[in-house]
Amino acid sequence: MRRQALLISLGLLALPAAGWAQNAPSADQIIKSLTPTATTPTTRGIRIAPGGSVGSTSSSASQPPSAAPAVSLTVQFATGSADLTPQAMQVLDNLGRALTDRTLTAYRFRIEGHTDTVGTREYNKELSDRRAAAVVDYLASKFNVDRSRIEAIGMGEDGLLIQTPDQTSEPRNRRVQVVNIGS
Repeated sequence: MRRQALLISLGLLALPAAGWAQNAPSADQIIKSLTPTATTPTTRGIRIAPGGSVGSTSSSASQPPSAAPAVSLTVQFATGSADLTPQAMQVLDNLGRALTDRTLTAYRFRIEGHTDTVGTREYNKELSDRRAAAVVDYLASKFNVDRSRIEAIGMGEDGLLIQTPDQTSEPRNRRVQVVNIGS
């Protein structure tokens, strides 16, 4: 009986590791997330979805808006800087492999940097700009992704994944969103 309890406890300890694995999807999972489907609209426009995220819309008024193919990645930076951590490079290596896969080479992508609410809005906007640029620089230098295929934009505190009050440290809000913006 004690052995069973120990095994169950060890199994429960392993659960958080599975959650972390979802923050670092494989190159194949990224490709699947960023590949347009048959229901992805052929014309693009900008819409602001609930929660402030940006997606694409169809030009047909009778068809509901559909979000552009996207993936949210946890890309860790040194606190208050745009320096990539070793963990960030592992995540970006999968993204680099995905963006250079023949399935995605015809598409362009927007790299959106996001922050939490610690600091001023202006500081967070500037920091997210630098972080998005660091991701683009990494992908261009390590994987030879053509810079004309990837654009960096800092979102700052806009589009929080988890709504928090000002000055709240929330790691899930410090992320990079990759959006397929078409060919």
